[in-house]
Amino acid sequence: MNDQTIWNLVFVIASFSLYIGIAIWARVQSTKGFYVAGQGVPTVLNGMATGADWMSAASFMGMAGLISVMGYTGSMYLIGWTGGYVLLAMLLAPYLRKFGKFTVPDFVGDRYYSNLARVVAIICAIFVSFTYVCGQMRGVGIVFANLLGWDITLGVVVGIGMVFFYATLGGMKGITYTQVAQYCVLISAFVIPAIGISYEMTGNAIPQIGFGSKVTSGDNAGLYLLEALDKIHTDLGLPEYTAAFVAGKKSKIDVLMITIALMVGTAGLPHVIIRFYTVKTVGAARWSAFWALVFIGMLYTTAPAVGAFARANLLQTTHNKAYKDVPGWFKKWEDSGLIAWVDKNGDGNIQFGKGAAFVGKPKFDGDKTDAAGQRLITNAATEGPNELYVDRDIMVLANPEIAKLPPWVVALVAAGGLAAALSTAAGLLLVISSSVSHDLMKSILKPNMSEKEELVWARVAAGVAVVIAGYFGINPPDYVAALVAFAFGLAASSFFPAIILGIFSKRVNKEGAVAGMITGILFTAGYIIYFKFINTSAGPDKWLFGISPEGIGTVGMILNFVVTLVVSKITPEPPAEVKKQVEMIRYPNSKHGA
Repeated sequence: MNDQTIWNLVFVIASFSLYIGIAIWARVQSTKGFYVAGQGVPTVLNGMATGADWMSAASFMGMAGLISVMGYTGSMYLIGWTGGYVLLAMLLAPYLRKFGKFTVPDFVGDRYYSNLARVVAIICAIFVSFTYVCGQMRGVGIVFANLLGWDITLGVVVGIGMVFFYATLGGMKGITYTQVAQYCVLISAFVIPAIGISYEMTGNAIPQIGFGSKVTSGDNAGLYLLEALDKIHTDLGLPEYTAAFVAGKKSKIDVLMITIALMVGTAGLPHVIIRFYTVKTVGAARWSAFWALVFIGMLYTTAPAVGAFARANLLQTTHNKAYKDVPGWFKKWEDSGLIAWVDKNGDGNIQFGKGAAFVGKPKFDGDKTDAAGQRLITNAATEGPNELYVDRDIMVLANPEIAKLPPWVVALVAAGGLAAALSTAAGLLLVISSSVSHDLMKSILKPNMSEKEELVWARVAAGVAVVIAGYFGINPPDYVAALVAFAFGLAASSFFPAIILGIFSKRVNKEGAVAGMITGILFTAGYIIYFKFINTSAGPDKWLFGISPEGIGTVGMILNFVVTLVVSKITPEPPAEVKKQVEMIRYPNSKHGA
């Protein structure tokens, strides 16, 4: 066992022991404790927990990885997710907290005075949450593949076991205080390596400043970091790193649609919304939102720099280098199947360039290699001169190793990736379990059930959910950030119009809300399924208006709004008591409901 593996084990055992200890300390026996932590979480801690809940594997690994690969256009994830949180915090959270219900289906069911509306919201919540949690489980598997050399499948199994333990034992209370610890782990794991790499590459220890500084060593010394990346890209025949809306990059309409879908999808995510019910008052919900934005900003302002550092390090340490001379990190990641090389021109060197190295993802024929040491790939049909396949989800995890940082930093980053994935997965599992136990069983099918029976249903639902999530974590339809983007699109097309109109329009009724939610989610889900599972070879020329599956949620949202308003206009108005309720929740500072 080498030094790196020992460090990895130390960090995994220490962090998992901490999470288990918190879960045991915070175990609950009441539904209020299980669903909303007894509504007694301090605002700063709730803000920190919200940050951990919000910053999933997609934020920790996926976003910087996307920015690393996509350059300027990858910032749509940064803008969409950050802007969406501001929208949620300012426009929705205080009003939803004033309404006083535990879950989004609770709000939809009561505001639209309909069990049918509640059932549609339950289905949407479960569908969105499953899509999101699959990305987290994929992230857990990738981290374990790096940490201990495990197969991704084993890593996912261990991850779902851990989440199931502390989510079902402590409910929202256990999840909240575990997420506080996980935030501390993940932010340290993201920022500390960024400081070290920034200082090494630019001489400036603040990543946000290093991002705009000059490179201090190597072939590109004296050039600004982004200028150096542009030069490296153009030398390889690729679009400039900082270029936007040019050949080889996403179109302007697609970038706009994805950004909007991420933004409004954020405001409709049930696992984030429920966090604002865990504090005592509406004012505390506002302060929680403020603190969460502060804690989220620490990672989000660092991510573009991390992406740029990772891109520069990867290209400078692999391109045109002899395979026999590549550093150990490369071959270790090869063992996980997340980096692969095929020698198309037979010169023994790794060349990076246009196109995909393989059709689809590489499938290794065991551990066999040829005389040159290259892995045998079962589907090594070529798509251009590029010889290197790199899974974008590993860029953050591999970055410290590429930059030759100490082993403890590498282990810390891996532990941070686990913390990010597990924290969000736990929140999503709680949404799924509460949708079944509270919104479906207690509110509709069996309203007279006891509190103890409701908790049993919640824990059983969580158990079934982790098994399904584990399967899709092992067999994902796409990379982590794309899976999460699909979840945001589904949330945008289903929940956002129902919530926003439920707060700000007294005229929208149950018929309109149900018709709108069904239209939005069916259109969006159908589009995603068609292009991701059925017609997988179709490109931008086949997409509606050139909009990718990641961005189609914006169109689904617009359809939802139109259908909701039109149907509401031609059907009876809501009852007077519902209109009065809408007026009440629009004044979040009033004493009622605080």
